[in-house]
Amino acid sequence: MSVVPAETLPGTVPAPAAAPRAGTAARPAVAELGPRARLWPALGAVYRAQLSRARVARIPLLFVATFQSVGIMILMRGVVDGGAEARAVVAGSSVLVVAFVALNLLSQYFGQLRASGGLDHYATLPVPPAAVVLGAAAAYASFTVPGTVVTAVFGCLLFGLPLTHLWVLAAVIPLAGAALAGLGAACGLLAPRPELATLLGQLGMSGALLLGVLPASRMPQAIALARDLLPSTYAVEAFTRSFGARPDWTRVLGDLTVCAAVGVVSLAVATWAYRRAAVR
Repeated sequence: MSVVPAETLPGTVPAPAAAPRAGTAARPAVAELGPRARLWPALGAVYRAQLSRARVARIPLLFVATFQSVGIMILMRGVVDGGAEARAVVAGSSVLVVAFVALNLLSQYFGQLRASGGLDHYATLPVPPAAVVLGAAAAYASFTVPGTVVTAVFGCLLFGLPLTHLWVLAAVIPLAGAALAGLGAACGLLAPRPELATLLGQLGMSGALLLGVLPASRMPQAIALARDLLPSTYAVEAFTRSFGARPDWTRVLGDLTVCAAVGVVSLAVATWAYRRAAVR
């Protein structure tokens, strides 16, 4: 015969819960947090959000970047006739579009985000810091693709260069974009004021203009050595070497490898700068 608990009978009062033992405090109930988002799904979400948010605002600036590079090539057409110098001008002007967006605009964006407290919003999200930096960098670098392609095609037609190996841009744009976007994000996150972040972005783009567009053969030796410190220089050199009748693909791959290595380091520094700025 089964026994029915007394607590279930009608008219009975449930027994009070057992009191905690003497000397022990009652532990409050702790709500379990949801699992932290993984890197790649979080990266995709940040990338889509940044791309849709900046699409309208950045298109006019991308037009300015393309118009600027095309204007520089038209001016250089009166100085450079052709050959190796023409290839350097076209390659440097094409990469300059990447520098304008990925370095200059991204530095301003993170500088303003830090000054306005926008980093606090991202800090409350369960996403890795690397996803925020990489997502924003990838979104800004994506805006450079149309302008870079248009600049390269226009430059080839202007200087009579072959269009055969323009597919190299499929590697030049993301690698140069990663290296320059990492530097731009680090400048914006480490700058104490947004005005200083804007200044650093402008100086970086000016360096890409002077050291990347102008032919290295016409530079003083000291300035030519400074080109090796600029990440976009290796992307320019890789693109320049692809214009030859028989490109040295080993050297092209070497330049792209250096650009990729700099991109990894710069994005790692930007991620560290984001963590440093977010905890303040």
